[in-house]
Amino acid sequence: MNEFFDMPSDLQHSYLGLVGWHLEEALIPVVAGLLIALPIGQLCVRFKWIYPPVLWVTTVLYAVPSLAFFVVLIDYTGQSQITVMIPLSLYSLVVLVPAIVDGVRSVPEETNAAAAAMGIGPVRRYLQVQLPIAVPAIIAGLRVATVSSISLVSVGTLIGNQGALGNLLADAMFYHRPILAVSSVVTTAVLAILADALLVLVRRLLTPWQPRGARSSARAGRRGGGSHDESTSSPGAGEGAAPALERVP
Repeated sequence: MNEFFDMPSDLQHSYLGLVGWHLEEALIPVVAGLLIALPIGQLCVRFKWIYPPVLWVTTVLYAVPSLAFFVVLIDYTGQSQITVMIPLSLYSLVVLVPAIVDGVRSVPEETNAAAAAMGIGPVRRYLQVQLPIAVPAIIAGLRVATVSSISLVSVGTLIGNQGALGNLLADAMFYHRPILAVSSVVTTAVLAILADALLVLVRRLLTPWQPRGARSSARAGRRGGGSHDESTSSPGAGEGAAPALERVP
């Protein structure tokens, strides 16, 4: 079991050091991608004709292999973490931009009209009204982008051991220690699962109304299906509650 956590000296990192390094290279690009995607998403919502070309550009960037990005960037950023993180930031846009646009577009027109009637400008309305309602869609995009980024960091081992846990894959072949490859794969998978679970928890904390609504509608459905008399005698728990829940984004 000790071999699982015993890192070769050439990596100059302990096991926990590699884990922290891996998370740093994976999460910073996702945060950077989110900061870039938020204003782009707002532009795509306000000017609908922008969305198709933006989506096309992000899709093309996602199709470019990371190794090709490394070849282009290495002359400017060298064999550094930045060379690994720039492509990961660009890759996250293909998920985050559609998630933000779809989430904001799902905001009811009545809500937007009420905010406009209160004198809330477009930028404040986007930040204070639309984005909070779009949180479930944005978190869904963040989950995909985060898991993808955690798995792709390992490619950085191709440019001067910048792959964090991915460096263990190269050392597994060099030192003929398969346990290093197992350690890399298992740890990366565990990090991805934990990050995904953490984002689910964040979504539940930011949108406490959504789980309650789902549970209430499920209970109302069971009551309505079990007894016709019960559903008609309790309109607040049966038919009366469903339309209100359906309006929740």
